[in-house]
Amino acid sequence: MASIIEGLGGVPAGYAPLLSLTPAEIGKHQQIVLIVMDGLGDDFLSRIGQNTRVAECRRDRLTSVFPSTTAAAVTTFLTGLAPQQHGLTGWHMFFRELGAVLAVLPGVPRYGGVSLRQAGWDVPRFFGHRPVFDLLPVASRVVTPAQIAHSDFNLAHLGRAKSEAFDTLEGFFAAIAGDLSHHEDRRFVYAYWSELDHIAHESGIFGVAAERHFKRWDRAFDQFLQEMSGTNSLIIVTADHGFIDTDESHTVDLADHPHLAECLALPLCGESRAAYGYVKPHRSQSFEDYVHEQLAHAVELHRSDDLIEQGWFGLGSPHPGLAARIGDYTLVMKENYVIRDWMPGKHRHRQVGVHGGINAAEMWVPLAVVAV
Repeated sequence: MASIIEGLGGVPAGYAPLLSLTPAEIGKHQQIVLIVMDGLGDDFLSRIGQNTRVAECRRDRLTSVFPSTTAAAVTTFLTGLAPQQHGLTGWHMFFRELGAVLAVLPGVPRYGGVSLRQAGWDVPRFFGHRPVFDLLPVASRVVTPAQIAHSDFNLAHLGRAKSEAFDTLEGFFAAIAGDLSHHEDRRFVYAYWSELDHIAHESGIFGVAAERHFKRWDRAFDQFLQEMSGTNSLIIVTADHGFIDTDESHTVDLADHPHLAECLALPLCGESRAAYGYVKPHRSQSFEDYVHEQLAHAVELHRSDDLIEQGWFGLGSPHPGLAARIGDYTLVMKENYVIRDWMPGKHRHRQVGVHGGINAAEMWVPLAVVAV
């Protein structure tokens, strides 16, 4: 994002640009299009995406942020900041100022209920982020699926950009192309595709459905590049995270560990691959002992404040609320293990594909670049 911001004439917020995609290269083009394909890991592309147009355009690979999940990484795309500064660190997060655990992207309490906006909150002020589109001295458009285009989260990060919604694959690329060939002014388009992530969660990243979907998307992408030819555009394709597949034998269910659950002051937050534990002060040693003695095969246990100091969430000064949002301990799951903490009465759905941890397949995403 530092490369894009600087290349479009803005001032990035403390992070160095890429060597493999420099601001100078971006500055040569009239139109910059950033396509984020949710869940497109570099491992998946190398194994499933061979002989595809995206693979042909692949220039490099990038790491995701930590945790390697949409709530954290998409916020980085929309702000130019790492989680260290933007402070969003997982799907389920405890917000001290609300006294509640939220599902961050839909903006609703974990137990259900109305969104922040419906509850009367000023959502942009609540998040406190300056959208990347307000850092750029160019016109911007945001292309997102219709079902989330007007969500609290998306509206809070829209800034001066124009929003365009779509319902189909054809509509996605048509919305990106839009009026790019009809303006002399520079333009930036951020486009988000979510369907691969949904399929991978349901049936696995290496299932037939994910492969079939990606190759259909790739054919549409190739046609899009042909249609954009001659527009002096730089098309960038990357992702928020990759995926690994898991199974029941690699699931740690908190209900099977009542002693561990008893140590917690709140439900586990974060992700099934990187969970935040808010531990009762007098149970800290008991919590540590249990994890080391009973779950060492599945869990790498860290004190959460150590991860801030070690730079897991990013560089520089942290968001003022970061420490409160990652609990006392972070349970980083090993291999393809996950940990589940179910709300009473809620449907227990099993995800085959998962992400959020530090496995290479979760962390590495491709960087594909093509000038047209």
